[in-house]
Amino acid sequence: MERVTLRIPKQQIEEVEQMVDSGEFPNRSEAIRSAVREMINEQGQSDGHREQSSSGKRGWAKV
Repeated sequence: MERVTLRIPKQQIEEVEQMVDSGEFPNRSEAIRSAVREMINEQGQSDGHREQSSSGKRGWAKV
């Protein structure tokens, strides 16, 4: 497995921590891996075409 360093807004990481504390995920890393898997699966369901907004940016990249 590769290690990735990223910056996440404090509010979002607090929400991830709540999911860990509630037992939905065993730790933050697994919660983030799950989100990445979901994003990849959603993109795959669009017949291999990445959906883009009118600005040309991917919708999932919005924060």
